[in-house]
Amino acid sequence: MTDMNDTTDKHWRLQTDDDNIVWLWLDKLGTGTNVLSAEVLIQLNDILADLEQSKPRAVAVCSAKKSGFIAGADIKEFVKLTTPDQAYELIRNGQRVMDRLEALPCTTVAVINGFALGGGLELALACDYRVVVDDDRTRLGLPEVKLGIHPGFGGTVRTTRLMDPLAAMDMMLTGRGLRVKKARKLGLVDQVVPKRHLLRAARMIALQPPKRKGRNIKAKALSMGPSRALLAAQMEKKVGQKAKKEHYPAPYAIIELWKKHADNPTEMYEAEARSIASLMCTESSRNLVRVFNLQDRLKGLAHKSQFRAEHVHVIGAGVMGGDIAAWCAMRGLNVTLQDREAKYIAPAIARAHKLYKKRLRDPIKIQAAMDRLMPDVKGNGVRRADVVIEAIFENVEAKHALYRDLEPRMKPGAVLATNTSSIKLETLGEALADPDRLIGLHFFNPVAMMPLVEVIRTESSHAQEVSKGLAFARQIDRLPLPCRSAPGFVVNRVLMPYMIEAVRIAEDGVALALIDKAAMDFGMPMGPVELADTVGLDVAASVAKVFEQEFGLEMPDALTKKVAAGQLGRKNGQGFYEWRKGKAVKPDADTDDMPPNLQDRLMLPMINEAVACLREGVIEDQELLDAGVIFGTGFAPFRGGPIHYADTRGHQEIVTVLRGLATQYGQRFEPDEGWNNLLREPDAA
Repeated sequence: MTDMNDTTDKHWRLQTDDDNIVWLWLDKLGTGTNVLSAEVLIQLNDILADLEQSKPRAVAVCSAKKSGFIAGADIKEFVKLTTPDQAYELIRNGQRVMDRLEALPCTTVAVINGFALGGGLELALACDYRVVVDDDRTRLGLPEVKLGIHPGFGGTVRTTRLMDPLAAMDMMLTGRGLRVKKARKLGLVDQVVPKRHLLRAARMIALQPPKRKGRNIKAKALSMGPSRALLAAQMEKKVGQKAKKEHYPAPYAIIELWKKHADNPTEMYEAEARSIASLMCTESSRNLVRVFNLQDRLKGLAHKSQFRAEHVHVIGAGVMGGDIAAWCAMRGLNVTLQDREAKYIAPAIARAHKLYKKRLRDPIKIQAAMDRLMPDVKGNGVRRADVVIEAIFENVEAKHALYRDLEPRMKPGAVLATNTSSIKLETLGEALADPDRLIGLHFFNPVAMMPLVEVIRTESSHAQEVSKGLAFARQIDRLPLPCRSAPGFVVNRVLMPYMIEAVRIAEDGVALALIDKAAMDFGMPMGPVELADTVGLDVAASVAKVFEQEFGLEMPDALTKKVAAGQLGRKNGQGFYEWRKGKAVKPDADTDDMPPNLQDRLMLPMINEAVACLREGVIEDQELLDAGVIFGTGFAPFRGGPIHYADTRGHQEIVTVLRGLATQYGQRFEPDEGWNNLLREPDAA
């Protein structure tokens, strides 16, 4: 290739080869990942204006970043927009750049060397052809709905015209990324090639553009007005089962765009811009962007350590220990799993195989993961493990005996961690010659679904061990939350008063289904009664007992009786609910019977306990607390976290409501002293 211009722009580099193909490389200055900032788009627009005049044979758009193609628009710019008019102007400018790329009088090829997400995929869709590297880690998708918005650079138009519109709508409504072979099958990309052939494949397309297929008959039929109206109604019903319109308006806006405008692209581009501009300024979108940034902060906590584990040894093959081991093996680590006898390990291996079949699908990859997960009754893996995780039952004496055996057998530099959910590290460390080496790695059930891991430390924990714990959590694709050792840590500490209050409300005669409905109306992913059954009533009772001892929060009789009767919840088919085929059977309940203060009675104990965690320094700051409760409990993401919710609603109002509840129901509702600190700060609202 011969350089056309060595100093083209701040973020873009152009090269022209002997066949007059322009290779347009994006390398956004100062970042490890390409994003489409306003400046990047302005410079691209100027380049396209020049290309309209120079008339190359073809243009290939490439990424100079090894991390992938383009991750999307620059989210940091979203939060600076204060009005829908400002947002509309930003979006329309982006649409015009994509239209200009699409209208170039030459062949255009997007050369996708990894992920292409959001605006990055929209840019690729504005090209005539898309060639993508064959890598199982690559994802192509439009995840904007997770930020409370939808595609805005023409994505709602181009995807539904290029692909089967139902597949395109599913991609946008769920925000899920497609693997490359699926994307090829659906027609989203034109070629999938090994990395070494990527540029060559793009060149061949540029020199000999393949004939484009027209829209198939099915796609045309599905896009007709009557069909769209019927399908849109079905989509709304399906979305409604997971997300309320008042909480998450974005998916409903996507459906409305397609239903009303899919037969008129020009009209749909304008409607898309107006719609996303309105969504960008909603409280729901602002809070979901906040959650995205909180997630990034948790990911960034692991950067202080270069620690990388190759071998993990897990002791305890119960549900938690077995699933931790299975997850680590799926993420590429060698894992030995120890328990008293092989018969206790076998169920964990069976669950692992089921997980791998669902997640990995490829028989070769499934077998490779199974080969990395090794039963180890004698515990021989301890000597070569980089991380040893204790996940046995919650008994101090049993854990002490285990640690005395483990410590002398572990290799230098190995991490010793416990998955305890309620016992303080200071107590557990008493059995160790070096108690400050012990950290907590507290996973949540189900391990494969819950993204958070609490990384627990004491006041005197070795800093390097905590750093290793944070790095290990990220290595296995979990979000690390650093916490100080305290009863219940953060997530269980905040969750327990909420679950206990739900049982108390049931004791007062309120229907279980109404209690769960009140929580889900607030935005929780499931109600507290169903959650208790899912966690296991024996586990809930065990944690509640700790809370009774530490905080005087009395355990409800109804919970004690259920456990005594052996009704433990989902795990054995009967708890507060009857469980059939893994689902709770909920009797119908009359919403007219719902007490007017039910939602506050459920949710405010959780908010109050979150304030207590801050006051006691169990967690460093409000952002980390909000992140932990969102990713650890599913706390309504569109509300931005418990402390952010309190900021928005108003601290004084919540304190007043808590005092009223305390008068009516008892001391447990008394506002925590930490509210005094918050009341000195201005409310966000």
